[in-house]
Amino acid sequence: MPKVTYVSDAGEVRVVDGLAGDSVMQTAVRNGVPGITGECGGVLSCATCHVFVDETDLDRLEPVSGLEDEMLDGTVVDRCPNSRLSCQIKLSEELGDLRVTTPEAQE
Repeated sequence: MPKVTYVSDAGEVRVVDGLAGDSVMQTAVRNGVPGITGECGGVLSCATCHVFVDETDLDRLEPVSGLEDEMLDGTVVDRCPNSRLSCQIKLSEELGDLRVTTPEAQE
């Protein structure tokens, strides 16, 4: 079972067991993790699930799609090279555990 470590912008850490096939956003919302809103439910139309992926995990993720790239330009907190929309990161046994940091604000 993959685990997701969510770190708030204030440094608070929460580790959550995820389910293969679910997204990092779905896992956060289902477990009440603060800092990830996911207003659109994961259909890539709101950018309220913006996270900063730990640098050591970036190479293991699928590349950013064109639409995700465009949506990242509309985040409340400026994007960084390790910015991703958590609705687009699918958990799997192969991927393993991930660590993400939530921005100061989503809306």
